[in-house]
Amino acid sequence: MTSFSSNTPCSILLLAGGRGQRMGGQDKGLILWNDRPLIAYVHEIVRPLTDDLIVSCNRNQERYRVFSDQLVEDEQGDFPGPLAGVLTGLRAARHAWMLVLACDAPRIDSALIEQLLQRADADSSPLMVRQEGQWQPMFSLIPTGLLPALRERWDAGERSLLRALLGQDLRALECAADDPRLTNFNTPDLLT
Repeated sequence: MTSFSSNTPCSILLLAGGRGQRMGGQDKGLILWNDRPLIAYVHEIVRPLTDDLIVSCNRNQERYRVFSDQLVEDEQGDFPGPLAGVLTGLRAARHAWMLVLACDAPRIDSALIEQLLQRADADSSPLMVRQEGQWQPMFSLIPTGLLPALRERWDAGERSLLRALLGQDLRALECAADDPRLTNFNTPDLLT
């Protein structure tokens, strides 16, 4: 595996399993921006960083297959949210750490990913980007050893990835409020 942080081999999960409500029900990862699917931009950045690229998708599996080493889908139907995708990703992950990214963040760059990987610690605390006090769950680094604890939270009714991770000594990677790398293209106006 080639990685910027050779001390931190990681699986990478691209979340593409959402309902796409703000996009009129379209599968966001496959929406074209500058003639390419949104997920293609994220894939281009992360592909050299891992030998375990996982895409969580609940539809259009054949179209997503070219962007992944493994495809996973939520155990539950009806698009239960990112935590469900993270749980299936953690179960499939082959490395001790799993980087979680949204499929609709085409401006992500390798420098931000390198920062996250360099902050991985021996204590196995999860890490998440935070902007002016606002956590960004779609930019997280999670130790795969947290799967049982996160699954327990799910079984207790928790559906928020952020709330589930806040109970696990979550650490922040601070980024500027206007950092363009963190823009999620989740509404049609952002595509223009």
